[in-house]
Amino acid sequence: MAAPSFRQLLARHDGSNPLLVPGATHAFMAKLIQDAGYEALYVSGAGTAATIFGLPDVGLMTMTELVENVSRINDATNIAIFADADQGFGNAVNVIRTVREYEKAGAGAIQIEDQSFPKKCGHMDGKSVVPLEEMVGKIRAACDARTDPETVIVARTDARATEDMDRAVRRAVAYAEAGAEVIFPEAMRTEEEFARMAQELQGVPLVANMTEWGKSPVVDAQSLGEMGYTVVIFPSAPMRAAQQAIVDVLTELRERGTQRGLLDRMYHRKELYRLVGLDDIYAAEERYIPARNPDAAG
Repeated sequence: MAAPSFRQLLARHDGSNPLLVPGATHAFMAKLIQDAGYEALYVSGAGTAATIFGLPDVGLMTMTELVENVSRINDATNIAIFADADQGFGNAVNVIRTVREYEKAGAGAIQIEDQSFPKKCGHMDGKSVVPLEEMVGKIRAACDARTDPETVIVARTDARATEDMDRAVRRAVAYAEAGAEVIFPEAMRTEEEFARMAQELQGVPLVANMTEWGKSPVVDAQSLGEMGYTVVIFPSAPMRAAQQAIVDVLTELRERGTQRGLLDRMYHRKELYRLVGLDDIYAAEERYIPARNPDAAG
């Protein structure tokens, strides 16, 4: 049975029950998210840059590199994928190809932001945004480029950090009017700003980004839902927890020369084999590969 599409999930969730979407930076993390019972995952550009390439999120990755990560995650899972497509990797014509490549890779929701190139993480300083009319053209191009009617176009505005809250609201409204089905107001500074954005866009599904140590306060999903947010993403929480766990293991190994004291904090070998489907490989070997007779002549 096919998993619900991101569009179907939007229809099932509202302010009383927002959709919680953890971030996956690679296929195994995506499998863990699915195994934990989540209905959707988020593929972050910042997370992909850091985890796959060891780079900061400052526009150094290409579209094909991000699409490849989305494709691998899609192959490894069967839940909806909400994918970061940066600023669309160019102008409105580039956005057309970006949307089609992301669709082929399995993204059910495609996020395009209004930053100028080179873009930066939404919680970094030094960002700039393109003119409103240019972003409206990108949204229209993205909507027209879809080949799958289930694909959801998400428009993110970074204008709160570069202009002011009034202009951020104006952009969010314009992006919804241009056809974006979900609006992502990035880097709200206070709970009151989150609430104001929701009040100004009543009836439009909204994304709240609950990243850690950024420009936004960490607000619980229930409170965000009550404000009017349909989707709450945690793009970096699994990655940051894994990064700290690696540091802890490396410290323990250096100081004690053994991992014995950490075994109860490790993901067990048996669970790893279960999750990656080793039993299926064994079954295929038994079915398709002839048993070797050590006494037979070579």
